[in-house]
Amino acid sequence: MTQIVQSLEPIVYQGQFGDFTITKGDRLGVIIYRSGLMTAALSFALGSILVLWRGGNPTIIKALTPLIGCFCLALGVSLATIHIYMASLHRLLQLFWLIGAITMIILAINSSDPLAFTVYNNPVTIFGVGFTFAALTGIYFKEAFCFNRLETKLLTPLVPFLLLSHMIGFLSIETKEFLLGIWAFLFIIFAIRKALQPIPPDIGDKSVFEYLHQQKNWEKNTNS
Repeated sequence: MTQIVQSLEPIVYQGQFGDFTITKGDRLGVIIYRSGLMTAALSFALGSILVLWRGGNPTIIKALTPLIGCFCLALGVSLATIHIYMASLHRLLQLFWLIGAITMIILAINSSDPLAFTVYNNPVTIFGVGFTFAALTGIYFKEAFCFNRLETKLLTPLVPFLLLSHMIGFLSIETKEFLLGIWAFLFIIFAIRKALQPIPPDIGDKSVFEYLHQQKNWEKNTNS
């Protein structure tokens, strides 16, 4: 019985600026973050498979709209629960997602064509929609920097390169389709590896968050 009680007690971790514990709420946040990533990855992969399989089919093109919506919503959930030490960077990625999401909604409402068709045939829309993928690239970069993951190291330059190539039109359709398949594959690998990763590393050093929060409050009080 003593061992069971001890196993239920919070584990104390040694942080850079002091000790901290990981709560059930912290673990739940990581689970939600990873669930959002998995949902976004599956939606993106399914959409990519449909495009590469029968991208010219009008029914397939229409079916991409709810998949895009699911991808965007899941990504927003992940961005709401991700742990990033720099609060300004966290807010910036959330702002990018919001700009991209609003652009998608406007395009979906105002265009008589399916959303995917509108974006593909009007590369200038990438200036708005691309913000969502900039936020996703931010997640890839964060994961590559924090966990040294090969797939996110590849995805970080791949995503902006593919979007830029579509805007300018300097790659063949076959090459873009190949890169899209690589993107979808690596995204799934990334989501699966995140699901299998221990939870505490995703939470990070909570003493750093507390230190940065105290520094921000101290600067506010000093300036006032």
